[in-house]
Amino acid sequence: MPAANPHFMAGHSSKLVSFQLSRPQSDKDRPRVGRLTFQGRNPIDTPHYVAVSSRGAVPHLSQDMTRDNTAIRALYTAVEEFVEKAFHQSQVPPVFNFPASSDESPLRKFIALQKDALLILGTRRVPPLPCPASSTSSAISIITSLGVGMLEYTDYAEAVQKLRPDIVLAMGDVLFGHKPGMKRKVVMGDRTLAWLKELISAMENEEDGTPRTALFAPILPIEAEQQNYYLGALQDELRDSVSGLVLYDAASVDAIPDNLRGLPRLSLGDATSPHKLLDAMALGMDAFTIPFITDVTDAGIALDFSFPAQSNANFEGRLPLGIDMWSSTFANDISPLLTDCPCYTCTNHHKAFVQHLLNAKEMLGWVLLQLHNHHIIDEFFAGARDSIQSGSFEGDRVLFEKIYAAELPAKTGQGPRVRGYQFRSEGKGGPRKNPIAYRPLDDGKEKLAEAALPSPDADAEHLEEQGFAEKVK
Repeated sequence: MPAANPHFMAGHSSKLVSFQLSRPQSDKDRPRVGRLTFQGRNPIDTPHYVAVSSRGAVPHLSQDMTRDNTAIRALYTAVEEFVEKAFHQSQVPPVFNFPASSDESPLRKFIALQKDALLILGTRRVPPLPCPASSTSSAISIITSLGVGMLEYTDYAEAVQKLRPDIVLAMGDVLFGHKPGMKRKVVMGDRTLAWLKELISAMENEEDGTPRTALFAPILPIEAEQQNYYLGALQDELRDSVSGLVLYDAASVDAIPDNLRGLPRLSLGDATSPHKLLDAMALGMDAFTIPFITDVTDAGIALDFSFPAQSNANFEGRLPLGIDMWSSTFANDISPLLTDCPCYTCTNHHKAFVQHLLNAKEMLGWVLLQLHNHHIIDEFFAGARDSIQSGSFEGDRVLFEKIYAAELPAKTGQGPRVRGYQFRSEGKGGPRKNPIAYRPLDDGKEKLAEAALPSPDADAEHLEEQGFAEKVK
């Protein structure tokens, strides 16, 4: 564990997690800088981001590429990605049968994650797709690789015990895709409290009596009054078992009880642009999952922004937040994606190469963009931390909004093929998300034969000599 930093004050600390803030905890309505430390992992200076994974890997990046060419300190993955509809004895997910030593997480070993990165486990992907099935008093609906299923809170607790992530996000009764009605709001807090107690009980039943996983409790995206009983139990009865908080809506930060404000706060994917990230930081959020990094990479866009922003008097209007690398204007451009950018992509390659890779549908094109885009986000958060520490954050945030466009650039090219659970179905007869890439072999043979048929006035004898008839057969 690194030596104490004199800029950070005493804050929340448990056997596994330590979180120090640079300002007193009573300063609740302002952005804050902190440091999250977990035993045996790299410390994380906040505000910062948690990389979103797909089945345990950052999309487009191998584990060694992530380790050697990014500064990712934490990875989020979901139980939803490793199970198939339900936990049946006849269909035990492979990750639960993966061998590991007593002091090593089977999940970490299964996904080949480096030891110094923080491993966070939740229930659903980020961002989650709305499920057609409704949650019950004992389970939430999930979308697996084989379809919609139910995740029982007891099965989730068992998964946490077996997989042993560094941090687990407790199951919350949260709706995605639509707002809950008044009746649903009444039971959301009660269900979440019951599931949280079960998880705490399961985690404390370790052989040595001490959990090896830190617990982050949900703050529900509803009014504080609607979850008052749950929050009361959280701050009184369960306070010593909770190491952090997870929020589905940054605005829910106002619902956090006073004696829990010193805990680290993780925001799950509701920030859809750099502007939204800055707004959430202004509310006091500490860590973020950011799905738009991979979204823009898939769209063939290289992020291009910095914080604090540098005014550009030579540009009329607002600057775009990224560069569309599909543009033919880069076909002969041998300059880096961004001048003076020290990322792997800009150091070793140029725009023309990336543009060629995208047009050729070469996977390397998205790999290089993903490396660049993660570096831009790293620099963005580093600048935000410096701005908060210096006291200029609010002015810098206003300037950023004036200089940069409010939305990320629109997608113009065809991105990589997506899995079925990565998009919402449009229903029967709707357009295909992916074009058909392969057709039956018989169809292919017929088309080849048709293309090879001779014209009526062709020399039949010459064709027979070449064995054309046999080829058609």
